[in-house]
Amino acid sequence: MRLFFSVIAGLAASIAIPAQAQQDDRFTLRLGAMNVDAQGELSGVTGFAGEDFSFSEDFDFGSKEVVPRVDGVFRFGQRNRLIFDYFQYDKDQRATLGSDLSYDGVTIPAGSFAKGKVKFQLASLMYDFAVVDTPTFNLGLQIGAEWAKLEGRVYAEAGDDRYQARSSDDGYAPVVGVRLTATPNERWLFNLQGQYLDADWGDFGDYQGDITRANAIAEYRFTPRFGAFVGYDWFKLDVERSGSDGLLGLDQRFKGPVAGITLAF
Repeated sequence: MRLFFSVIAGLAASIAIPAQAQQDDRFTLRLGAMNVDAQGELSGVTGFAGEDFSFSEDFDFGSKEVVPRVDGVFRFGQRNRLIFDYFQYDKDQRATLGSDLSYDGVTIPAGSFAKGKVKFQLASLMYDFAVVDTPTFNLGLQIGAEWAKLEGRVYAEAGDDRYQARSSDDGYAPVVGVRLTATPNERWLFNLQGQYLDADWGDFGDYQGDITRANAIAEYRFTPRFGAFVGYDWFKLDVERSGSDGLLGLDQRFKGPVAGITLAF
C-alpha cells in the first residue's frame, strides 16, 4: 500500500511540474496575424439657425484585412509580469458616390469615385500581478498605460473638381485589465484577457469615451521554446469629439480570428 501511494505521488508530481513550466518562462513572444472584420457607426450633432441637427450612419470597409499582431510577456517574479501588445489596422476603400458630395464650395456629383483610408494603432504596456498562482491556473490583475492613434483620409474626384481631407489624432491613458491562464499539461496553454480604458483618464484632447478589448488564445508547445497559437481578438472604440460646430461620435469595432507562433526564452 505504501508503494502504491508513493507511485501515485510520483505521477502527480511529474504532471504538475511540466504544467507549471510554461508559466515559468522568463520571456514569451507571440508573433501572429489577425483576419480583421471592421464595422462602425459615425454620428454627429450640430446646431444651425437655432435648430439642432443630428445624423447616424453605419459603415464598413468592405472585405476583411489581415493585419499584424504582436504580444509578449516578461516574467520577473513568481507573481509579477510585464505584458505588452501591439495591433495595427490599415485599410482603404474605393466606392462610387450614390449622391452628390458638397463641401467648402466644391460639389462632387453622384457617380464619381471616392476613396477613403483609415489607420488605427493600439499599443499597451501592463503590469500584471497574479492574485492566484497554482501549477495549472493563474489569475492576474493588470494596470498600465495604453496608446492609441487614429488616422483618416478621404479623397473624391470628378473632372476638374476635387475634394480631400485628412485627420490624425493620438493619445494615451491608464488602462486596467484582468487575465486568466490555464496550463493543464506541459503542451497546452489557454489564456483569456480583457482590458478597459477611459479617455477621460489620460491625454486624448477633446475626445471622450472608452476603448474595450478582449481576446482568447489556445497555445500548443511543440518544444519548451517553440509553439503555435490560435484564438480570437475583439476591440471596440466608442468615442466622441466636441468642437465649435458640435459633437462627432465614432463607434468602431474590430474583430476576427488570430493565429501565429510562440517563442519562449
